Amino acid sequence: MSNFKVTDVRAVPGDSSFLLDDGKTAILYDSGFAFTGDKVCGRIKTALKDRELDYIFLTHSHYDHALGAVYVKKHYKNAKIVASSYAEKIFAKESAKSVMRDLDRKFATKCGVDDYEDLIDQLSVDIAVNDGDIINTGDHSFKVIALPGHTRCSVGFYCEEEKLLLSSETLGVFNSKDDVVPSYLVGYKMTLQSIEKARKLEVEQMLLPHYGLIQNETVELFFDKALETTKDTAEKIAQLLAKGKTKAQILEFVKDRFYHGYIKTIYPIDAMELNTSIMINLIEKELLQ
Repeated sequence: MSNFKVTDVRAVPGDSSFLLDDGKTAILYDSGFAFTGDKVCGRIKTALKDRELDYIFLTHSHYDHALGAVYVKKHYKNAKIVASSYAEKIFAKESAKSVMRDLDRKFATKCGVDDYEDLIDQLSVDIAVNDGDIINTGDHSFKVIALPGHTRCSVGFYCEEEKLLLSSETLGVFNSKDDVVPSYLVGYKMTLQSIEKARKLEVEQMLLPHYGLIQNETVELFFDKALETTKDTAEKIAQLLAKGKTKAQILEFVKDRFYHGYIKTIYPIDAMELNTSIMINLIEKELLQ
């Protein structure tokens, strides 16, 4: 059993934000959207009561994981945002923030939210980290594990004392014990390397973005299925491309294969179609050209 209590503080389906608390130190693992930031913060306050939030660990720079950090910092000014050096550079770009703002507003509208405070320009990193760096959080320490593939800035955080991995979306999105949805957007082969890298760690419990905590045999099942679906999906896409199937036809194949169950509740269809289109182009480049 973990010495960390894990609390789901997500505000809407598609959010990704969980609170870890060992009774002394509180860590927010990803922070969700901008438009849900205040609600996420309210849930943190309910969980911590009068205690402070100490850290905000960001796994990567996508808007559904990172933008809420600014809103949480508004209430917990001493909390330190921890993200990769690569993510820090992305957050410094006005063009990147503009894209994130636009995506956040579009999804907010779909969720019935039309008006919320825009703090996105304030997004920054307090502690920029690289592969192998150690973050000491009181009674525990976390090693930074670079896990590129979903993005180039993707990282995980590994606590050896607890055999706990705070995972990255590079490893896949958990749908059930029998299914992990692949999510490689910048590199298929680097994603395979990241899965193997994470699997070499001694992991008995894993906190997964968009899902929550899995433990023991489910961790092994996750790694098995993540590797299987990542390889199988890439091979099937390559075969369909080689047969002359259109990218629209391949998109429908991937949707039929994965877009059901839990994934359908957390993964907006337009985001799923956009990400799958990127994956198809990536496979065409890496495996066929």
